[in-house]
Amino acid sequence: MILTILKRVVISVVITLLVAVALVFSQSPRKMAGEGGLDFTRQLESVGDAPAPLQSVPMRDGYALQVRTYGGADDVPLLVLVHGSGWHGLQFDNLGKALQGKADIIVPDLRGHGTAPGRRGDVDYIGQLEDDLADLITAVAKPDQKVVMAGHSSGGGLVVRFAGGQHAEMIDGAVLLAPFLKHNAPTTRQDSGGWTQVLMRRIIGLSILNTFRITALNHLPIIQLNMPKVVLEGTLGHTATTSYSYRLNESYAPRSAYLDDIAALPPFVLLAGKTDEAFYAEQYAPTMAAVTDKGRYELMTGATHLDIVDDPRTKAIIEGFLNEF
Repeated sequence: MILTILKRVVISVVITLLVAVALVFSQSPRKMAGEGGLDFTRQLESVGDAPAPLQSVPMRDGYALQVRTYGGADDVPLLVLVHGSGWHGLQFDNLGKALQGKADIIVPDLRGHGTAPGRRGDVDYIGQLEDDLADLITAVAKPDQKVVMAGHSSGGGLVVRFAGGQHAEMIDGAVLLAPFLKHNAPTTRQDSGGWTQVLMRRIIGLSILNTFRITALNHLPIIQLNMPKVVLEGTLGHTATTSYSYRLNESYAPRSAYLDDIAALPPFVLLAGKTDEAFYAEQYAPTMAAVTDKGRYELMTGATHLDIVDDPRTKAIIEGFLNEF
């Protein structure tokens, strides 16, 4: 009887794994149009002729994380700015300069992103982006300095993930700029409004394999980003990331139980444009306030998903928030 049960269990597991592998290889990336996604024109224009230079900060594995810094003053918090998907730290060059003196500002090119040759690559394991941010804070924060972490889009999702993870105690506040909460959250539009192409069958297959702790295929791409041609052609020397592996994509977003990560957030302010093309801005407050009372929500008339970063109202709201630390 026991042998029969074990045989059935083994057969079920084998069938499940075969189905998972079949799902993984039933989809593959396709060429993206480079049109119909987000408009990066103003983002490109916001970077001046003399952007802040890159510097290196070593991570625990020896990786040289590329960062930009914007000087602060005495008795100000550390502000870590986390860029959105497909992009890099230059997204915050204008905002970083505008907030100089209000915080010690550091902006990393997340692992898997950036303009420095040989510094893109991929993460090695799920959760490595959190470890990198923790290493960065440890390397640059002054004794007893308050730490505020801010992020745009997927960068905001990474801030939420960080708050729900093992390094949560390292941040005292958060600024969320139109954050990605999860693909199935009420805030997310289909394919993020044409910004992404998601290989859903591959994701399902890899999720099943990871349930069995099989990670050998986690390097495969599972999401493509519809970066516009003006970015892909390297305008102003910028370099885009056009696809994410399973392990990078998982590292860059809240966990499956995303409401638990949201509930763990420290005091935060959330900003979104009322004309956001990627997310339903009006859904942030009801979704997040259901699990936390630590947030303030600001919806900006006339601002799009990318506009929110350089909107003068954003600078003013962040300044006010920083003054609380």
